[in-house]
Amino acid sequence: MDKGQNWNRWEGYADWRNRPALRGRHGGMFAASFVLVVEVLENLAYLANASNLVLYLSKFMNFSPSASANNVTNFMGTAFLLALLGGFLSDSYFTTYCIYLISAITEFLGLLMLTMQAHIPSLKPPFCTSVNRNASCQVAERGKAVLLFMGLYLVALGVGGIKGSLPPHGAEQFDERTRHGRKQRSTFFNYFVFCLSCGALIAVTFVVWIEDNKGWQWGFGIATAAILISIPIFLLGSATYRIKIPTGSPITTIVKVLVAAIYKCWISRKRKTAIENMSTTPTTTTEASEDEEHANGNVEIQTAAQDLKFLNRALETMPAPRWLHCNVKQVEEVKSVIKILPIFMSTIMLHCCLAQLSTFSIQQAATMNTKIGSLRIPPASLPVFPVLFIMILAPVYNHIVIPVSRKLTNTEMGITHLQRIGTGLVLSIIAMATAALVEIKRKKVALQSGLINSTEPLPITFLWVALQYLFLGSADLFSLAGMMDFFFTEAPFSMRSLATSLSWASLAMGYYLSSVLVELVNCITGTFRHTPWLYGSNLNHYHLERFYWFMCILSGLNFLHYLFWARRYSYKTLGPDNHQKETGITNESPEV
Repeated sequence: MDKGQNWNRWEGYADWRNRPALRGRHGGMFAASFVLVVEVLENLAYLANASNLVLYLSKFMNFSPSASANNVTNFMGTAFLLALLGGFLSDSYFTTYCIYLISAITEFLGLLMLTMQAHIPSLKPPFCTSVNRNASCQVAERGKAVLLFMGLYLVALGVGGIKGSLPPHGAEQFDERTRHGRKQRSTFFNYFVFCLSCGALIAVTFVVWIEDNKGWQWGFGIATAAILISIPIFLLGSATYRIKIPTGSPITTIVKVLVAAIYKCWISRKRKTAIENMSTTPTTTTEASEDEEHANGNVEIQTAAQDLKFLNRALETMPAPRWLHCNVKQVEEVKSVIKILPIFMSTIMLHCCLAQLSTFSIQQAATMNTKIGSLRIPPASLPVFPVLFIMILAPVYNHIVIPVSRKLTNTEMGITHLQRIGTGLVLSIIAMATAALVEIKRKKVALQSGLINSTEPLPITFLWVALQYLFLGSADLFSLAGMMDFFFTEAPFSMRSLATSLSWASLAMGYYLSSVLVELVNCITGTFRHTPWLYGSNLNHYHLERFYWFMCILSGLNFLHYLFWARRYSYKTLGPDNHQKETGITNESPEV
């Protein structure tokens, strides 16, 4: 009876009441579908404000264009970087289930504060009515600034926790020991990006229109309601979820193996220099156990993979503190993490390019003619173009491109994760070159029409800016789904939430890098010119095209760096044996 019960259990997983998760009752696509619906609402709440925030900060909080851009990138960067905290807590002490609920409530409180500030005039600086782009206005300060940034960073904390817990929670619903389960997981990540786009579509059309025409208090209010509604929807799926049981801090394992390897390397060298002073007198029980441990250590070293050989020193048997004793499983886990880090680093520049969609690209469009016929389109609705493209391309990619590529290559993946990420990097290079050419055209029109210092719209359609959005949106589709699937699949079982969070951490580092590059460019160009490239309140005086060319060059160099590591990467073996090695599962189950 006990054997039958164990057979029906998902080893390493529990249900929402902390009882054993059962096969046929917990997990599967139905359970993951709740995550997909929640993601629509969560991304709607986040992107409704993030996409238009740069205009809110400049028009209603009276920050300069560059200060607004940096505040937005810092906010978005912090939100995505905090995904690492969400992933870490999900793996170590809590569960993805608990972290999502805590984070959603935190984001709700932050949005509630922003809604109050937008609704009450006394909590905002006086509205600036100057028609001169070069005029400066009273910036939000003291208590008003404290309320603004407290609300923003509570939202960032909540978004980070959700991004760090929701994708791995959905991916954990599938049985990776079967080919069918792995295919379903890949489908889940594709549709996760699709649902991101669904939420984004509502955010950058309906909610942005509300913000621009009815008031920001309504825009913040819609976002607040969306994240509140997502909580009961998530709870509705509780009975179907299989939830990975936390296994302790993955950071502890990483530090332990690294310290053990360094310590034993140092001890080994020290022993070689003092070998003549070592005692060779045999003892009884203690000596026998030491010989046995040494033999076991040699077997473990032979079993360990021969890449990153330095870490194998952590397996050597020699006098060391008890807490530095490592096994092959721990060493191989740390190796897996180290091997994916260069890929992670190579994606940061891509997201630095994506950061421009929420900052300078919006400000460019705001100076142009935003009418299509008699309909005026808010500049912050520009992302609708890549969003629609992603919503069309994601199902086509999943149901046509992948099956065809699987037949052509006769492999399970068809198109590998690294090929997807590489495609995104190439598209980001094209996007930056396109952005530079469009900015040259925009400034030429501003000069010829004599509207350099005017707030009147330029006689050029904002659809020109949509070109860079299309390329960057396509890059996002290829890279984000590929990165989440890659990091989740290649990471050790005990570190998957943290590893999947690297996808969002890459976004964070990209946004931070964007802020650093703006400041660095201004600092360097300010020493050689009277005015830096990206300084002042008038975008028409910026040398934004030069900044975009600079980004294009950096992206090209980054792609070469990516190729260097991608060509040398070897994928982890997929299948039952691999899963058993990681989780300690010895049961075999038939493929379904």
